[in-house]
Amino acid sequence: MTEFRIGIDLGGTKTEVVLLNGDSQELFRTRIPTVRDDYSATLRDIASLVAQAESVAGQGNIPVGIGIPGTISRKTGFVKNANSTWLNGRPFQKDLSAQLGRNVKVTNDANCLAVSEATDGAGRGYDLVFAGILGTGCGAGVAYKGLPIVGPNGVAGEWGHNPLPWTRDAELEARPCYCGKSGCQETFLSGTGLCRSYEMLTGLALKGHEIAERAGNGEFHARQVLDAYFDQIARGLAAVINIMDPDIIVLGGGASNISEIYTAVPQLLSHYVFGFECDTPIVQAVHGDSSGVRGAAWLNPL
Repeated sequence: MTEFRIGIDLGGTKTEVVLLNGDSQELFRTRIPTVRDDYSATLRDIASLVAQAESVAGQGNIPVGIGIPGTISRKTGFVKNANSTWLNGRPFQKDLSAQLGRNVKVTNDANCLAVSEATDGAGRGYDLVFAGILGTGCGAGVAYKGLPIVGPNGVAGEWGHNPLPWTRDAELEARPCYCGKSGCQETFLSGTGLCRSYEMLTGLALKGHEIAERAGNGEFHARQVLDAYFDQIARGLAAVINIMDPDIIVLGGGASNISEIYTAVPQLLSHYVFGFECDTPIVQAVHGDSSGVRGAAWLNPL
């Protein structure tokens, strides 16, 4: 068996490939724009990226893992829940495996984050790793001993599409979600949700890092929104801890770069976790936006 692994991160705007060796060192990485709404072109582009990586390795038939913004239905074998909608209803794993001439591992991109951080990132050495994404959206993945937990419905870790716990009905109803429900955690905890909170209070549209900077400079409304955001994250994570009690929680996505999260949220958790005590580490992802593609590579254990 080869020590090389190839990972693909198929995103809505870019498709990235990485070649790792057995020591998790990156030997090659590149990305190309994702051709939207063209399923055949998606397959061809992925095959081309794999060929480039194999050329660098000087070896063919290297194991390939891929993270997608959706999941594979166990019932049908087709992609579902992908916001890259041209994948939905397609036998993507089967078609890509046929195109590459090998069995390709496919899972949700948030699961790839969890696998990456559990393997050689912030969650290394922990058995049960919960990896949450605070980005444009809000998702999560779960890894146990370095392997993703997917579940029979393919939705394990779909943290963002549960209502935010301990929240008034009026607040929930004021946050419609694209999924068709209201009050999903995604509408509060994503970077988009943080920006929305500030705009709802002030009428101003700012980016998340600008809100954090204003709060740091003493602006009252920014401080108010940011403190509420930390409390919302604590409520969302407390529900996770109450259900699965992970060994560590790793956060990725753009809003995870707000450094105050890692001091403020741990202090709030004990207010919401059953039993009023909580020692769960809350840490930032080590590999940042590289975690998805690295985790895809690690889907194929040696």
